[in-house]
Amino acid sequence: MIRVTDLSKSFGALHAVDHLTFEAMPNRITSIIGPNGAGKSTAFNLIAGTLRPDSGRIEMESRDVTGEPSYRLARLGLARSFQITNLFFGLSVLENIRFACQSLEPRGGYLTRLDRLHAPLRRATGIVEEFGLAERADELVCNLSHGDQRRIEIAICMALVPRVLLLDEPTQGMSPAETAEIDMLIKSLAGRVTVLLIEHDIDLVMSISDHVIVMHQGRKLFEGPPSEVRASPAVREAYLGVDHAAA
Repeated sequence: MIRVTDLSKSFGALHAVDHLTFEAMPNRITSIIGPNGAGKSTAFNLIAGTLRPDSGRIEMESRDVTGEPSYRLARLGLARSFQITNLFFGLSVLENIRFACQSLEPRGGYLTRLDRLHAPLRRATGIVEEFGLAERADELVCNLSHGDQRRIEIAICMALVPRVLLLDEPTQGMSPAETAEIDMLIKSLAGRVTVLLIEHDIDLVMSISDHVIVMHQGRKLFEGPPSEVRASPAVREAYLGVDHAAA
């Protein structure tokens, strides 16, 4: 679904992403891990169209999308969440999700009164129910817990009907209970969409991932299924720590 080939991005003398190559298979969860400064977020931003690579190639379903801006990638079926929660905090849960649904309407309908756009409201209502947010549909997002706000972000991404979903540290700042809920949510989405995940919670990564890519100093250090990543001496030394990896 996503193929990255020899991707590089530098900021001055810093090689943030250095000849990165990997594939994310359809309807699977592929996670990118690594210590701080490994280049994970830069790689994500290159794939999502936020940054343009210096060299290399990005393909989505065998289509070359290298350097395409994020709004074009969204139309091609790629959605992403952000490391810092990015919502309309002064609007309700339903209104936030309805805006995402409304973006799929034909361009000619942009000037239509909102009370006449019935399809986005129906779809938003269905997504609110699917994500267990029906009881809070009319609440302002700013009044909800961090975990619920993260759930809303993922719901907004899914409202765009993506084929590829990029999640940037979705459990950051969550309690163990909230992390467990997001864990279950991501697993439930994997059969419907290809998930590319950045996450610092190693236990979560190892429990939900089909494939793991380990980055270190901008390069791919190792990749494979979670069991092989845990067993790799190079990964233990660079990131996991011997005791944690052997547990």
